Amino acid sequence: MFKENSKKGSALVYILIIMSAVMIILTSMIQFVVAQLKYSQYEARREESLQIAEAGIYFYRWYLAHEVEGKTAYQVDDFWQNQNPLGVDSPYEQDYKDPQGGVIGRYSVEVTPPDPNSTIVVVQSTGWTIKDAGSPRTVRVRFRRPSWSEYLVLSNASVRFGDGTETFGLLHSNGGIRFDGIAHNIVSSSQETYVDPDTGITRPGVWTAWTDEYNTNMGGDVFQAGTEFPVAEEDFNGVSADLALMKSAANSGINGSIYFGHSGQGQHIILKDNGTFDSRTVSQYDSFTNVIKTYAGGWSTHNIPNNGVIFVENNVWLEGKIDNKRVTVAAADIIGGGGASVYIGNDIRYTNYDGSDILGIIGQNDVEIIKDSENDLQIDGALIAQTGRVGRDYYSGYYRSGNGGDKGWKFSSGNTYQWGNGAGWYLCLCEDPLCVDHKDSITLFGAMATNDRYGFAYTDSCPRDSGYTDRNLIYDNNLLYYPPPYFPTSPEYSLDMWDEL
Repeated sequence: MFKENSKKGSALVYILIIMSAVMIILTSMIQFVVAQLKYSQYEARREESLQIAEAGIYFYRWYLAHEVEGKTAYQVDDFWQNQNPLGVDSPYEQDYKDPQGGVIGRYSVEVTPPDPNSTIVVVQSTGWTIKDAGSPRTVRVRFRRPSWSEYLVLSNASVRFGDGTETFGLLHSNGGIRFDGIAHNIVSSSQETYVDPDTGITRPGVWTAWTDEYNTNMGGDVFQAGTEFPVAEEDFNGVSADLALMKSAANSGINGSIYFGHSGQGQHIILKDNGTFDSRTVSQYDSFTNVIKTYAGGWSTHNIPNNGVIFVENNVWLEGKIDNKRVTVAAADIIGGGGASVYIGNDIRYTNYDGSDILGIIGQNDVEIIKDSENDLQIDGALIAQTGRVGRDYYSGYYRSGNGGDKGWKFSSGNTYQWGNGAGWYLCLCEDPLCVDHKDSITLFGAMATNDRYGFAYTDSCPRDSGYTDRNLIYDNNLLYYPPPYFPTSPEYSLDMWDEL
């Protein structure tokens, strides 16, 4: 009996041990499941909080679209400074509702408005649910109004970038683009296909002639950041409204802006790094070389407006240097409707390359490099030629000097030209250095927008070359977020950066 009872007692112990182990496992599993359920509910509420925060961001984007779309740069600036925009002085809070109208959360929006030099708006939105207000999430984004100064080259016509070209900024054409160099940023076109003006062959909107030994297009090697086409056009006709706004600002003296009227043939303006510029009325210039011949009156000195514009209702001959200034120089004949151009022969330079110096140069017709330009020319700034082109004329084969009357080259035959000195015509071979209009280098540090195809050099059988041998286009990254005053910008704010805090 004793032995039998002992065996029964041992079995009971084993059963208790097994049951205890099972209970521990079941309890752990239940705790794990409960914990996972709680965590899932927590994550769901956090996800809801994130979506509510993003709803605040998109509400503010909608709000901006309704408040500033279609307004001028001056009106947008007035909106931020004088019209008490939501979220600037104090957080703006709003309920977030489900489709049935029930409130499930709230968001709070805080806004950092753009400074006078920028188009950047920083919006921070914090969202939370009613069920768990203690688990908010915050999103911060950056909005900006894209400006024409964000393109290294913007063209309204088809354009070609030759072998050896290396670019680091955005390139866009409303026509097509042939690119045979290396592009480190996106190359875009508004055309699906176009007829290449150099070959007469229909090509894709963006293409390259480079191929490898297997005759495979090497677009991946040429287009380091890829291509986009077709995309929306940039409206060159719309620049007329920007020019009219600049004229109005200059007439009103906003931020020290200055207006010059239609007198003479235009103004010769020399920017100086002491914060002033000298100006003088041009009475006569050579229409072929664009070189000034005579002046009317003497020089006058003015302060360079900061965040303003120097507007000339006529042509402008521009040169000089700025220091800690942000200014736009515009040449536009709005009164006469005949158009006006900016002519450049000498360096236009910055003192500082950290964004404190920003220069816009706008020609209603052309931004033209004159014949007697410097051998090594540098232009710092963002250039726009609204109805013409940025470039330099083909001066070889026809040379004009002011000494003793006009002298000119004219084509004869074969590889010869004739030179006239007023008394007769004399033969000139192409090898004669007088037949060759040769310059060493031109460097543009900034950005360029041109209605027609741009160019600073030409190649022909006779003379052998014309213009600049080395052509350097370097994008100024400061122009991406700090465009020149009154430069054309998009009417809408685009989302530029997204970050969760």
